[in-house]
Amino acid sequence: MRICMCMQLDVFQVLADPTRRRIVEALRYGEQQVSDVVEKAGIHQSGVSRHLRILSESGFVSMRPDGQRRLYALKPEPFQELDGWLTGYRQLWDARLDRFGAALEKKQQQQPQQQTRRVDEKGQRK
Repeated sequence: MRICMCMQLDVFQVLADPTRRRIVEALRYGEQQVSDVVEKAGIHQSGVSRHLRILSESGFVSMRPDGQRRLYALKPEPFQELDGWLTGYRQLWDARLDRFGAALEKKQQQQPQQQTRRVDEKGQRK
């Protein structure tokens, strides 16, 4: 999946703020009303409302009215795009770690052979 550079910057700018990350974490398990998010985010309602507006405008959060309340929930699309972008890097690091693990295992298998060669006829190490 290809993401344009402007989308990448928007996603990272939105999630760069620690308060917005706390709000995203609070919404992780389902819809929440603002008062619940305020409690979990640890800031005043005006701050939470401002961050929810930013998250909503950037496509991370949806809002639906429920009588007097407004319920907020995470939208999956930006997280799916972010995951798609990260997949290439994950594959790169997985391949590197696999090669590192194979090299380490090979070195560990060679060590006992090298130690055996260092033992003289009396069974003592040199």
